[in-house]
Amino acid sequence: MKATTVIFIGPQGSGKGTQIELLDKVLTEKDPLRRIVDIQTGRRFRAMTAKRETYAERKVSRTLDTGQLQPDFLTHLLWGQAMLEQLDPKSHLLVDGFPRTVAQAEVLEEALDFFERDNVHIINLDTPEDVVRARMKGRARDDDTDESIETRLKWYREDTLPVLDYYRVRPDTQVHDLDGTDTIEGVHSQILKALELND
Repeated sequence: MKATTVIFIGPQGSGKGTQIELLDKVLTEKDPLRRIVDIQTGRRFRAMTAKRETYAERKVSRTLDTGQLQPDFLTHLLWGQAMLEQLDPKSHLLVDGFPRTVAQAEVLEEALDFFERDNVHIINLDTPEDVVRARMKGRARDDDTDESIETRLKWYREDTLPVLDYYRVRPDTQVHDLDGTDTIEGVHSQILKALELND
């Protein structure tokens, strides 16, 4: 199996984290000798704010609760450090939480080139706003207030959807538009078919 980069794009509540975990298990079974690097920026931001000891930890904690995008330099630091510590050209790479803007995608290009990643798949979990709105309200997370949910949906529409257009014209990249309203098992099946892992 060839080393693969899979970038998950979709609004919050579309199930990206769940699907990364399921895909990780499949890749582990099918390619047990290859390292799988799983970088989920949202999870890393929440871990960063757990202690709230430094100014940065306290400030990010406050802004996480509002649903607004974090500064690019922080996002780049988090995923960049994870790549430096874990990634090499032979690893599988699973990504959620970046790039969230075209500017972040352009910075990620440098990392993909540095780590010799030339087999890139974009999993677009196309999920209507009313569906993800209901999912986020139902998962009872502290930062899923009505205001923060609407803020996230707005920046997803304005800042993240253009990232899909960026990747549709990128060489050596396949964008897979999947139905995010399907069941967890159904979306997982769509992903395996898109990545040709369902044999």
